[in-house]
Amino acid sequence: MATPYATVHLPSTPSTQDEARSRFEGAPLLVTTDRQTAGRGRNDREWLEAPRPLAISLAFELSWPLPTWPRLTLVAGLAAAAALDDMVSLDWPNDLVVGPRKVGGLLTEAADGVVVVGLGVNLWWPEPPPGMAGVLADDPGDTKSPDIAAAFASDLLDRASAGPDGWGRDDYRDRCLTLGGEVVWEEGAGVAVDVGEDGSLIVETEEGTIELHSSEVTRITRGTVPPMRPTE
Repeated sequence: MATPYATVHLPSTPSTQDEARSRFEGAPLLVTTDRQTAGRGRNDREWLEAPRPLAISLAFELSWPLPTWPRLTLVAGLAAAAALDDMVSLDWPNDLVVGPRKVGGLLTEAADGVVVVGLGVNLWWPEPPPGMAGVLADDPGDTKSPDIAAAFASDLLDRASAGPDGWGRDDYRDRCLTLGGEVVWEEGAGVAVDVGEDGSLIVETEEGTIELHSSEVTRITRGTVPPMRPTE
């Protein structure tokens, strides 16, 4: 059974995350906007917005055990991919991609038992900066955003209601372009080989296998990694 939620649409707002947090009164709330003037990404990075964007945030109470909360961003990625009709893949931990180019991202913030999950997508971007892209080749106007927002909110709330176990790890692996590729982060480099049950990224490095947790990594990129030395 679908979890009910309220919707507030704003023609323009600095941040749907902040609006969803401030307007939340106990029941799930979805905030949407046509234009976000001060959107932010993970670790307060500036969010670049396409000419035809999708910017939404969903606030709700999460009853999962606190140690399992970090995997919610990955669950939200699955909900976003489903809402976009399989047009995008996932790049751990919070990016939506088409091939090598980023088309969107997710931001999960939590306090006092309430989470706010933001989804930003470049629906159409005829002249994007390097490394970015739009999902659609043609401008969809304002017709697609409400349907995508509703599908995302309903799916994410259903997945959250099901609990933190069986969160969709196999589905995430299938959609995750990070796996099998070379990754670089602040303190090292390696090859991503799996996603853990807890949502961590499992990486093979010269020193052995390690687990990367999104809360501990400021930035991770797919890139060129120096060849690993053979194990003696």
